[in-house]
Amino acid sequence: MLSLPVSLDEVLRARELLAGVSRTTPMEGLRGLSEKVGGPVLLKCENLQRTGSFKIRGAYVRIARLTAEERADGVVAASAGNHAQGVALAASLLGCASTVFMPEAAPLPKVAATRAYGAHVRHAGHTVDEALVAAKAFAQETGAVLIHPFDHEDIVAGQGTVGLEIAEQCPEVKTVVVCTGGGGLIAGIAVALKALLPDVRIVAAQAAGAASYAPSLAAGVPVPLATMTTMADGIAVGCPGEVPFAIVRELVDEVVTVDEEALSRALLLALERAKLVVEPAGAAALAAVMEDPGAFEPPVVVVLSGGNIDPLLLSKVVRHGLVAAGRFMSLQVRIPDRPGELARLLGVLGDSGANVLDVEHSRTGPGLHVDEVAVGLQLETRGRPHGDEVLAHLDRAGYAVTLV
Repeated sequence: MLSLPVSLDEVLRARELLAGVSRTTPMEGLRGLSEKVGGPVLLKCENLQRTGSFKIRGAYVRIARLTAEERADGVVAASAGNHAQGVALAASLLGCASTVFMPEAAPLPKVAATRAYGAHVRHAGHTVDEALVAAKAFAQETGAVLIHPFDHEDIVAGQGTVGLEIAEQCPEVKTVVVCTGGGGLIAGIAVALKALLPDVRIVAAQAAGAASYAPSLAAGVPVPLATMTTMADGIAVGCPGEVPFAIVRELVDEVVTVDEEALSRALLLALERAKLVVEPAGAAALAAVMEDPGAFEPPVVVVLSGGNIDPLLLSKVVRHGLVAAGRFMSLQVRIPDRPGELARLLGVLGDSGANVLDVEHSRTGPGLHVDEVAVGLQLETRGRPHGDEVLAHLDRAGYAVTLV
């Protein structure tokens, strides 16, 4: 019989510990995507969990199982924000001091929230992996217990309670898609679901710029990435953990990746259609289903792992998502430098149905003739087909257009 680091019984015991601490998060349907998939697509809303992500589950279980003597020395963690907040709240609930190392560029709202939950925040390095090195050194120096973000049996068991809820809320589920970084969440979910619903297909979704699982699974051991580049900081983990890797290798059916544009489109869809605020890392699973809806047998449960997004990043990602969806266009048009020509151009755009958001008028620039003006335009359209119609309308009107 297959022996794994975490069992269903351990996940069930973790749920007992979490009673009255974590929330049973709701599951919401997404009709538009369900039509494309050919059956129900349900969103498991861990973005509505306490602290804004699933991380409180594992963090609380880990700290609750420490001895009184261990808790007296405090705990230390490393995180870009979600694990930080989970550890901070869990430690506060259990009367334990906490120190959290966060990357230098960690989003300010996540830093502020971590402090508000009671943790002492320190900055170290530019990635979670570098912050983790500092956290381990702090643990050795002070005796504080390291609460690893994903590589511990108690963490995986706590995250696995999400899987128990999925099995209860959607017992007919055929496919579960999970945002994946170090692997703690998907490993826990896989332990619970494969025990309760053996035929369920479990898919890991990673950001293409931080996809450590595919090469590690190919090698048979966790393999660190040389570089990482993604806005999905919550799943930007350079190397899988030993504990979750052992589970993922045996129980997860497939690993897929999504690029930054797909993440942007998924975040925008969650915001517009589901009325849910999701961070880029939390949208990875949704992005995977949006990119290839025919690849997932319904009913499909998509885990939205977190919703802690910096408002400044949210505005950028929404704009990027609009561009990726063809609903936002930037272009430059040359017009004669004489009265009435700008008004004529705007009239043509109005006739096309485009909404002009911004106009920049310049008389100097590379390649401009002395009697020409370059007009930079930012337009809102109804989608890519309408955008193509707008460009065709400008072409018929005699304008030379350059997309920016």
